Amino acid sequence: MSESPSGMNRRAKRLRAMLWSVVLIAAAGMLLPLTAYVWTATVQAQESSDAAAADGKNPRSEYWREVREAEPGYTAVRGQETAVLIQSRGQTWRELRNGPVTVLGAIMVVGMLVALAAYHLKTGGAKLEHRTGRKILRWAMSDRVLHWYTAVLFVILAITGLSLLWGRYVLIPAFGKEGFAAWANIAKPVHDYLSLAFTAGLVVMLLKWFHHNVPASYDREWFRQAGGYFGGGHPPAGFANAGEKMYYWVLVVGGTALVVSGFYLLFPNLGFERAAMQNANIIHGASALVLCTAVIAHIYLGTLGSEGALEGMISGEVDEGWARQHHNVWLEEVQQGSARPAGESGGRSAAAPT
Repeated sequence: MSESPSGMNRRAKRLRAMLWSVVLIAAAGMLLPLTAYVWTATVQAQESSDAAAADGKNPRSEYWREVREAEPGYTAVRGQETAVLIQSRGQTWRELRNGPVTVLGAIMVVGMLVALAAYHLKTGGAKLEHRTGRKILRWAMSDRVLHWYTAVLFVILAITGLSLLWGRYVLIPAFGKEGFAAWANIAKPVHDYLSLAFTAGLVVMLLKWFHHNVPASYDREWFRQAGGYFGGGHPPAGFANAGEKMYYWVLVVGGTALVVSGFYLLFPNLGFERAAMQNANIIHGASALVLCTAVIAHIYLGTLGSEGALEGMISGEVDEGWARQHHNVWLEEVQQGSARPAGESGGRSAAAPT
């Protein structure tokens, strides 16, 4: 005899009830143990909230604030600053290096190039008004060798140093990360080792030419007339005019900053802390960019910007007409026998034969 429809419905309902009971029992068996964790977390959160409300501080915030303020903790590692987990000033250093130093430095260097190009296109540089054919000894052989030795090293250091500073913006897009990495592996040791040779040349050069760059009363007139590069005659100038003296003192101040900061970076194992290294890196980059800007102006004024000037640093002799146009006070001293070429320790300088 077959079962009635009502009986089948009752059996299906009992089956569904049984299945749901099994599911609920299994879920309860898995979830009930987790209530202990929820209860513990709730209690701890309440305790932390009560502690924070009691003294007005958040323990976790205070902990990380101490870490960011370089509060020393405990570590099994021994060494300088090993107990400091985070040095927040590193972020400040990164923002300064990649921000003002990199950007403003690029503006200075490129701005100087643009300004000199505009000046040359407009004026063609300072032309030699009258070439007499009579030569005057200006630079001794020792000074020319010293100048070119230091100049060549500076150019190499500038190329390698600026490529490391601006590489991520210029070289990586052009050559890719692998190409830049290959170049950096060459540029970094070249920059480090040649910096010692450059420092020696810079120190000798600044000491040897100091007496030519002592300010004189007529230097104010040179600045007032902007050296005569924009017309208005030729202001008085000794062996070094006021612009060259200013360039010399930029080398003194900027070169000192460059060399001292470079010493910190070149010898990090002498016990310098991270803050000292970060300061040295910023000073090194900023002083190098200032010097590069000044050297660009110096190169232009010593070549295209002043006809006849480069002859003195190649052969050692300049035309008497150039000396009268740019260094009239020094020319008078030479003609009177009271001046000597740079680098000579004794004797008098006279006009060389035509």
